[in-house]
Amino acid sequence: MRDIGLAHADDASILSHADSEGRIIISSDADFGALLAMWGKSKPSVIIFRSGAEKKPENQLALLIANLSSIRAALEEGCLVVIEPARLRIRKLPILG
Repeated sequence: MRDIGLAHADDASILSHADSEGRIIISSDADFGALLAMWGKSKPSVIIFRSGAEKKPENQLALLIANLSSIRAALEEGCLVVIEPARLRIRKLPILG
């Protein structure tokens, strides 16, 4: 596995890299949503675990897997998914206005 040097990259670099490789970003950093809105692009998709959502990676994975069937199509098309303790929000990209 090659080191792509993203561990300390800024959010814009991470978004660009994910876009160029057709990846989905999973984060708790809400700044990705703001950057997506500024970019006006339809990719990459981003999943954000909001404050109050489960913080343990294994529990986040379980939550993601439990909801994957309901968000898969939107992720493939380009969306921002926000996972909160009591709800799941999907916003299609690009984010306009």
